[in-house]
Amino acid sequence: MILPPHNGVIVTRDFDQSRLMEIQEVYHSVGWNKHSLDVILEIYRKSNVFSMVYVDGRVRGMGRALSDGVFNAAIYDVVTHVDAQQQGLGARIMDDLLDQLAPVSCVHLIATTGNEGFYLKQGLSPLKTGMARYRNEKLEKEYLIKEK
Repeated sequence: MILPPHNGVIVTRDFDQSRLMEIQEVYHSVGWNKHSLDVILEIYRKSNVFSMVYVDGRVRGMGRALSDGVFNAAIYDVVTHVDAQQQGLGARIMDDLLDQLAPVSCVHLIATTGNEGFYLKQGLSPLKTGMARYRNEKLEKEYLIKEK
């Protein structure tokens, strides 16, 4: 599904496998270098909600989510190309994802460090009881609050 263009920006709700290299370019532009073509293909095949943003015919941002469609959803990988940041593309992605998830009673998201303010502006709030487990020590140190 393609949403009506706005200020030259096109938002689609489809994962276009032919755009894998452009999608990888977006991830790599922000330092997410573990996103190989195979990894991208796998994570998008296993996700059921998508939002892709195109500017001048090229993928400049995307986001994805997993949801049961009723009670819970989790948003992942909201990212815009480093050269296209601060242009409202991330907000367009979040608006579209949240619109698609409107019937769901709870939407979760773990923000990358430093981007919490962006998600607050999108209407999300910090959790009182959020918990996680990381198998990567670096991510564990960055994201988890360890009891003393």
